[in-house]
Amino acid sequence: MKKILFINGSPERQGNTAAIAEALLNGAEAETLSLTDYRINAYGQTLPGDQFEEVLDEMKKADVLIIGSPVYWHNICGSVRNLLDRFYGPVKPGELKGIQLWFIYQGASPEPWMMEAGEYTMKRFAGLYGMEYMGMITSVKEARKQIMGDK
Repeated sequence: MKKILFINGSPERQGNTAAIAEALLNGAEAETLSLTDYRINAYGQTLPGDQFEEVLDEMKKADVLIIGSPVYWHNICGSVRNLLDRFYGPVKPGELKGIQLWFIYQGASPEPWMMEAGEYTMKRFAGLYGMEYMGMITSVKEARKQIMGDK
């Protein structure tokens, strides 16, 4: 059985990002990690209480990784961006080889260029660390077309 980890970058635990993940999972068992529950210092900071390694350890255990972000200020939300930034240095290229990565990215009325920029970032992130990029999902309707669960 595949281990699925949903990393929710939204401060709304049961918001639109989570609803899209639920539709994509379609009943498949998954662990949810809400980034608002973790202190991940900014790249270059060395401050007490940093939990980046805890999040990274959970990511390394996954077979399937779903990263969800609302569109904030025309881009990936800060909590997800910060997580991606922290990979520089401690994570070697190709280190997450074999993990499938789905990207959930949604907003009220994003421009096409915003969506393209977000997907470009996640494709590059997946490629650098050896993950198989499975695609970007922007709505419950799209998620239902890509169902992962058995229901």
